[in-house]
Amino acid sequence: MDKPRLVGINHVALEVGDVDAALDFYGKIFDLKLRGRRPGMAFVDLGDQFINLSEGRTQPPDSARHFGLVVDDREAVRRIVREMGATILPGKGLDFLDPWGNHVQVVQYDGCQFSKATYVLRGMGLGGLGKTEAALQELREKGMEPEEPI
Repeated sequence: MDKPRLVGINHVALEVGDVDAALDFYGKIFDLKLRGRRPGMAFVDLGDQFINLSEGRTQPPDSARHFGLVVDDREAVRRIVREMGATILPGKGLDFLDPWGNHVQVVQYDGCQFSKATYVLRGMGLGGLGKTEAALQELREKGMEPEEPI
C-alpha cells in the first residue's frame, strides 16, 4: 500500500498571550491581511496559507523550536524589528523573539527553494518576485524548475 505524501503546510497555529496585542506586534512588522476572527483567535493570510494566532500560551518561551516565515525583504524586517526593540537572536540569518517567546526565523523569498505558484504571487500583489540562481538550482535538482518565469 502506498503511503500518503505530504503536500505542504496549510497553516501554523501560534500561541500568544493576547490576540489583539499579537496583531498589533506583527502588524508593525508585516503588511497583514486578516482572514477572519473567532473568540481568542485571529487568522492572518499568507496567500494560500495562513497563521492562526491563538490566545493562551501553554508552554514556556521557545529556545530551539521555531517557525520560519518567507518575506520579500528580510532587511526591512530586520530594521523594523530592531526599531521595535524586539530580541534579535545571534546568527547569520534573521531570527527574533516575539513578546510571548515565539522564535521566528525570517528568510527572503528569492534565496530559498520555497515557491508560490505564479498565480498566487500575482494574487498577493507580488508578481515580480524572482529567485536567485542558487535557489533555482536547488529547485532544478529536485525536478521542480518553474515552468514559467517567476
